[in-house]
Amino acid sequence: MSRNIFTELSDAMADAVEQAGKFTVLVEARRRFPASGILFAKDMILTADHVVERDEDIKVLLGDGMEFTARLAGRDPGTDLAVLKLDLSAGTASATPAELVKTPARVGEFVMAIGRPSKNGIEASFGTINAIGGPVRTGRGGMLERYIQTNVVSYPGFSGGPLINGEGQVFGINTSGFHSGGAITIPADVALNTAETLAKYGKIKRGYLGIRSQTVNIPAEGQQQLNRKQETGLLIVGLEADSPADRGGLMVGDILAGVAGAAIEHHDELFTRLSGDLVGKLTSLDILRGGKLQVVDVVVGER
Repeated sequence: MSRNIFTELSDAMADAVEQAGKFTVLVEARRRFPASGILFAKDMILTADHVVERDEDIKVLLGDGMEFTARLAGRDPGTDLAVLKLDLSAGTASATPAELVKTPARVGEFVMAIGRPSKNGIEASFGTINAIGGPVRTGRGGMLERYIQTNVVSYPGFSGGPLINGEGQVFGINTSGFHSGGAITIPADVALNTAETLAKYGKIKRGYLGIRSQTVNIPAEGQQQLNRKQETGLLIVGLEADSPADRGGLMVGDILAGVAGAAIEHHDELFTRLSGDLVGKLTSLDILRGGKLQVVDVVVGER
């Protein structure tokens, strides 16, 4: 007797959950119930920042059943991500690190949220991707380049766990740690870039210029000066004294149109563009002053 499509789908989902269970870990780092995490290297765990309430003596239960202590290696409240480093002096972990998917997720795809909220084992919740958005400010001083919205039920203790596809690959990390209250997923490539920076430096640097601005239209003559089609920029309406912008010679009335060669059309783009890579570096700004293009070099400060 041939198997029907529903049985095949059910088996495929169970296989994917089993695969994800190998790298989904339990994280005990707060007073309340445990949370989840993702083993992304042999001794590194990616989890949600809001579930980590202490820096040392963190208990981590791996998918192979081994338990280790860990310490906080780095955290970023702005993206609600934290990295833990396992203490492997007591043994060697045989658990398999996750395979993070760098190809974009698609609206309508079947996905599952995985958590290990207790020592009883993994738990799973099934749904679809409803939307992909971003950039968006998180309300915690950070900016998410992109986020994934699903209709998957995120049960208590699921924060820090993975969102997986039908192959058991990680599309992103789930969190309910933002002010919206609902769970969202941080895409795998965004989370991995942040995790690598946290593992190396312990924090995420965010730059600032020290300006107050408002979005304005750029006339056709201004776009000709920029040599690109760009309909809006940021009109500088105020400067902080002795700020990077002030020291760099920017003036009230200038229109900021670009940073390091990239067009800036609204505030969120400026926030995103002033990344840690630019902090402390001499960076060129495209300024329209009196309708004429001027390139001004400014040393980007750290927020």
